[in-house]
Amino acid sequence: MNVARVSTLSLALTALLIAAGCASRAPAPEKPAPRRADTGLDRMERLTLTANRCWFKSKDPAFASYSIAPELSSFSGRPRFLLVPRGRLEARPLLVVEGAAGSTEVETYGPLLDTSLRTRLEGDLARWRAGSTACNA
Repeated sequence: MNVARVSTLSLALTALLIAAGCASRAPAPEKPAPRRADTGLDRMERLTLTANRCWFKSKDPAFASYSIAPELSSFSGRPRFLLVPRGRLEARPLLVVEGAAGSTEVETYGPLLDTSLRTRLEGDLARWRAGSTACNA
């Protein structure tokens, strides 16, 4: 075989290999991000922050007699926040807003639900659970 022919053949093979390496390939399918177990913590953090901003930092007179007591670090998997008498964080809660692991449900209970504030509390919490961060309906 002639040297010129071998050189040409080598160049042709090299060009083919380079072209094959540059050919577009279908992108590998993305692996979905691993899902974390829903502890309810993210949801309850958002609810607590929104309640604090809308009810307390805004100086809403309907909540002037109360303080918010977050209890988000819960080993029971039930993060929550409490409304207690103003300045008495250790007092018996007047309202408990509690999330649950693996559920979008949020439970509310306590004596404040037996007052005229019930409609307001339930309305605000329902709106915030649905994703709104607005203070007013």
